[in-house]
Amino acid sequence: MRAIFVMIKCEMGMAYTVAQEAADQIEQMSEMYSTSGQYDLLGKFYLDAEQDIGRFITEKVQTLRGVKDTYTLITFNAFTGGRA
Repeated sequence: MRAIFVMIKCEMGMAYTVAQEAADQIEQMSEMYSTSGQYDLLGKFYLDAEQDIGRFITEKVQTLRGVKDTYTLITFNAFTGGRA
């Protein structure tokens, strides 16, 4: 599994609707955060190694009602601290 992050710009007033629909409809979604700034939401998704990222974004994320624009960040390695 690999993690990707997708920044989502929503139509005015639609951020919470988009976030809820993503949670209900996209099984690969791990977390969705509301944000401030240029984008309204930041989603974390886990995809199988062979899954086509472009197809996933265009068919699952960009088709949600209220999504205006997306920006995808592809990750390489995860680093964690040694917190107890």
